[in-house]
Amino acid sequence: MENEFTLLKNIYTWLLENGMELATNFIVSIIVLIAAKIVISVVLKGLKAALKRSGKVSEILEKFSVNVLRKIMWGIAIIIILGQFGIDIGPLIAGLGVTGFILGFAFQETIGNMLSGVMISLNKPFGIGEYVDIGGVSGTVKDMDMISITLHTPDNKKIVMANKVVWGKPITNFSALDTRRIDMIFGISYGSDIKQAKDIIKQEFAKLPEILSEPEPIIEVFSLGDSSVNFAVRPWVNKKDYWKIFYALNQMIKYAFDEAGIEIPFPQVDVHHHGSAEVQE
Repeated sequence: MENEFTLLKNIYTWLLENGMELATNFIVSIIVLIAAKIVISVVLKGLKAALKRSGKVSEILEKFSVNVLRKIMWGIAIIIILGQFGIDIGPLIAGLGVTGFILGFAFQETIGNMLSGVMISLNKPFGIGEYVDIGGVSGTVKDMDMISITLHTPDNKKIVMANKVVWGKPITNFSALDTRRIDMIFGISYGSDIKQAKDIIKQEFAKLPEILSEPEPIIEVFSLGDSSVNFAVRPWVNKKDYWKIFYALNQMIKYAFDEAGIEIPFPQVDVHHHGSAEVQE
């Protein structure tokens, strides 16, 4: 009982001596928290607006910059608050430096992904909503951050790729430019009229207003195959019309050739039979 009384007496004495200072520090800490929240909100809003106005910063780099600045500013606010209570964080920071050095080895892949994310952000090879091929993986970019990107494939599969992998692969952006060329090959038999075939293809082009006059479409003999004369058919369209015209032309030219009696050959093998001898035991 005497020990409990002594403890309560010591607490009471400590509160009398330090209570006012503790209350003051607590109030100052609350004020610092409120002020920090207001200042951080204003600064981050200004940073976002400045980055958008510049037009030179990608969305992924904008998010990264804002998040880094937010963490730095809140870290400063916490250091100020801890200082109000006489807490020395010097040893803690030194310890974190050693720990960070160790963790750097453990998280090499993550760090590599972040650095690759910075390179993607600076070079902007693609943006959200664009259709890309990355090392043989194709899809529409749905999300990007400093660690990975997310693609949705045409058959509705979700693919997440690490930035380090993305930056180390060839990137083909099908949405970057306004127009695209459709590359098609059509074959006719050697007995068919080449000029007639070319005229028919031009007539089918004229039925599709989506096909651009400039650059001028190409309809030329591309190669002489084993069983066919092959045409390179290369019209230009706006990128949004690519697949629509691709599918339409395949069907339209097939029907037009059929109506004109132009044969579209298929691979054939001639087998010459010279007779056989009976085999007897």
